[in-house]
Amino acid sequence: MSKKLNRCAWVNQDPLYIAYHDNEWGRPVYDDRLLFEFLILEGAQAGLSWITILKRRDHYRKVFANFDVKKIARFTPEKIEKILLDPGIIRNRLKVESVVINAKAYLKLIQEGVSFSDYLWSFVGGKPINTKRKSIKDMPAKTDISDKLSKDLKRRGFKFIGSTICYAYMQAVGLVNDHTRDCFCAKLS
Repeated sequence: MSKKLNRCAWVNQDPLYIAYHDNEWGRPVYDDRLLFEFLILEGAQAGLSWITILKRRDHYRKVFANFDVKKIARFTPEKIEKILLDPGIIRNRLKVESVVINAKAYLKLIQEGVSFSDYLWSFVGGKPINTKRKSIKDMPAKTDISDKLSKDLKRRGFKFIGSTICYAYMQAVGLVNDHTRDCFCAKLS
């Protein structure tokens, strides 16, 4: 009989959620396309549960050109109107429009000669912050670093990127490892 793995308390029994927690959340991401994908998905999640977005993730990839920023930056107002009719995504106009805005801001940022990955990782000194929190009650909604990241992204023209979204994003892409001490994933880092 196999031993039950201890996971962070926020993980429910949905197999998709378990797989996300076990294989992605808190794991360092350096791939620019995947970093952009998570940025967009975290913005879409604002005000909703993460599982709502996670269940739509594949459809978001289809609708948003597999998060190819160059293609998204060329989306026309007509294309946005068509996307807003798609029931497979969160049909919030500001969130959908922010995808195109963020793609353009992303392209402008990398024109400065730095990868998106290097830009993001510079906020944490190039390595994950391992918090070793005792429980999810100890997890903040935002931090000084997420405040700085949010402020800088906004200055660069990004939308739907407040400090709380930034902190959730930092957790998702492994800038911060917030797996609680009792979680088996904490022991992997």
